[in-house]
Amino acid sequence: MGVFDVGVGLAFWLTLASTALCVGYGLWRWNKDGSEMQEVSTQKWDDEEDLINKGL
Repeated sequence: MGVFDVGVGLAFWLTLASTALCVGYGLWRWNKDGSEMQEVSTQKWDDEEDLINKGL
């Protein structure tokens, strides 16, 4: 029980680090509503629709 394994220790610390990064990213993006992304995708959709309509 007292034997330290590098793989187990590395997995433990990487799990804690990834959890901290995920929580930090979630807090950073908490109040972002995504409207910027929606506007970009709507504009792209409109441009593609115009190209299709010109082809008809």
